[in-house]
Amino acid sequence: MPYRQAHYFIALTFLVIVIGFWGSYFQPFNSVPLAFHVHAVTAMAWVLLLLFQHWSIHNRKRQLHRTAGLLSLVLFPFLITGFVMIVNTSAVAFIESEERGAFSLGPSFGLSMLFAIIAYLVLYYRALRHKRNVFLHSGYMLTTALVLFESPFSRIMLKYLPFMIFTGSEFPLRILDAIAISMGLSIAFAVAMYVRDRKHATPFLVAAGLMTMQAISMLAGAHSEWVRDAFRLYAAIPDGVTIVAGFLLGAIVSWVGFRHSRAGPTVTPATVSG
Repeated sequence: MPYRQAHYFIALTFLVIVIGFWGSYFQPFNSVPLAFHVHAVTAMAWVLLLLFQHWSIHNRKRQLHRTAGLLSLVLFPFLITGFVMIVNTSAVAFIESEERGAFSLGPSFGLSMLFAIIAYLVLYYRALRHKRNVFLHSGYMLTTALVLFESPFSRIMLKYLPFMIFTGSEFPLRILDAIAISMGLSIAFAVAMYVRDRKHATPFLVAAGLMTMQAISMLAGAHSEWVRDAFRLYAAIPDGVTIVAGFLLGAIVSWVGFRHSRAGPTVTPATVSG
């Protein structure tokens, strides 16, 4: 099977999530909003599920791997719901900041999260679509963890590795620069993986493109009035509507991707080398 060392990357992503959000989520665990809990639990469960899938297939536990795959179909709509709830929280904070006359990064965060949701929908759908091709299936599943990496690692840079934020910007734009640099690291890793194996690593090129759009949109949205206007309109939508829409969108991708999995011969390293 490809990507035999991927468990190190997945475990690192989980560790980065814990360290990055330790001060803002884990320490004040009992006082954070429900949206944070939903997002944190579903995101960490997703990473752990990826780790279990990697372990099961590389230890020839194929039935366990299939079971984990079915669990991912159920978990995915909740994962998207968690992202939407974070966008909603950012929208509320944005409106409150405008009432105080303060500058807010909410629209940029919201736009970044929108592209993160799009990335997840695309990558997971393609993972399901290509489930018979082990190179593409495993690659697309692994890149979903790569999209999760940037946010917590940017927090690690801000707190523990400030020298990595080389732009010299001040708060609050320094936060955006940290996120953009973290995204850049993820993009560079994805491109390196593609260059390493152009024949089979297309998922990493797709992920790099999606993350690049995410980074550009986030930086461009910081001072774009149309983005702020759009975010005001979004903030006016009842949370229940956006949450249900997010869940349904995730459920549709799970269902359609599973139903439209390409038939045909299974492609594995053995069949390719043979």
